[in-house]
Amino acid sequence: MSLPRIVAFSGSSNRPSRTRSLVEAVAAELARHRRIDLRVYDLVDAGPGIGVSTREALPLPAARLIEAIEGADALIVGTPVYKGSYAGLFKHVLDFVEPAALAGKPVVLTATGGGLRHALVVEHSLRPLFGFFAAHIAPTSVYAGPGEIEGSAILDPGVTERVAAAARELALLIEAAAAKPQRAAPAA
Repeated sequence: MSLPRIVAFSGSSNRPSRTRSLVEAVAAELARHRRIDLRVYDLVDAGPGIGVSTREALPLPAARLIEAIEGADALIVGTPVYKGSYAGLFKHVLDFVEPAALAGKPVVLTATGGGLRHALVVEHSLRPLFGFFAAHIAPTSVYAGPGEIEGSAILDPGVTERVAAAARELALLIEAAAAKPQRAAPAA
């Protein structure tokens, strides 16, 4: 049996970033619960041509990022918060994803921001976005503000607890998805 393919996508335009550190922390915790095939992507991996308006016009690096998201067995996504919402280019990447590709896909939502007033972005912006895709969203999301992550280290015990809970929930969602019988394609 092959390992579940996990894509961790950081919607930050910076590398390194607190957002990437957060999605990597969830991925590392998930790897403690089960073996996984992990791929981590940053927004910058899409390349400079991500600003096109059709999927056909995407440059190869951006097309590969979209294909990785669609082909994953589960996602760990993160975005920095700008002006009270997810990053515009983070959303732009997701605009290229076929909705059916995320239907039923297990997902953990994370975000980083500049203060407590951004903490609800996960519930008010990210959860509805992935609800549109009919993804199976882990109940626990993770938000980290200033001083809670430094470099790649999570400093806040509450954030550490949420990372652990989200990873446990994602592991259970992956197991449940793998246990579902696959529907046979209709006969032609």
